[in-house]
Amino acid sequence: MRTIGICIGASSITVACIRENEKVITVEKTSSISHEGNPREILLDLLSEDIIKNADRIVVTGRKLRHLVNATTLSEPEAIEEAYKYIIRTQGIKNSPLPTQASPSSPAVIISAGGETFMVYRLDSKGRIIEVKSGNKCASGTGEFFLQQIKRMDLPIEEAIEIADSDHPNKVAGRCSVFCKSDCTHAHNKGAAKS
Repeated sequence: MRTIGICIGASSITVACIRENEKVITVEKTSSISHEGNPREILLDLLSEDIIKNADRIVVTGRKLRHLVNATTLSEPEAIEEAYKYIIRTQGIKNSPLPTQASPSSPAVIISAGGETFMVYRLDSKGRIIEVKSGNKCASGTGEFFLQQIKRMDLPIEEAIEIADSDHPNKVAGRCSVFCKSDCTHAHNKGAAKS
């Protein structure tokens, strides 16, 4: 059986395709694509792929945008619990670093790091969420502001990484990515060199 999981996030769409044969899960495909504010276009492109068209089932999750599609949807906590139970039920997982057995004495921790949120779910040995921790609602730790600035300067990410090694970088705020973004915008508007 082939199952497709699609997470429509605030900044990207992530797809995982797994196949189960005789209780062994094989991860066939994973990808994450930035939708740049147009999730509909990216989702339509993904749904036209043969691997997705030939799926036995598709499930969609995502904090804000999952209700934009006419498909089975799960809230993120439901998806976390179901995925964990499914993994524990099976005998093994190929091509995946996830554990194949639950330890009754120590709960599992699953991290959900998105474009706008960072959540940590702690689960008991039966796969039930027993604690949720989240960062504040600031997107500061997600890298989105950094990616926005790179795009605004018309730079490929690879070139931005090379520029980051400059001997004389522009001074920007280090305590908050919003202030850093403001400093970058100000420098860019003044015509500061990219490198």
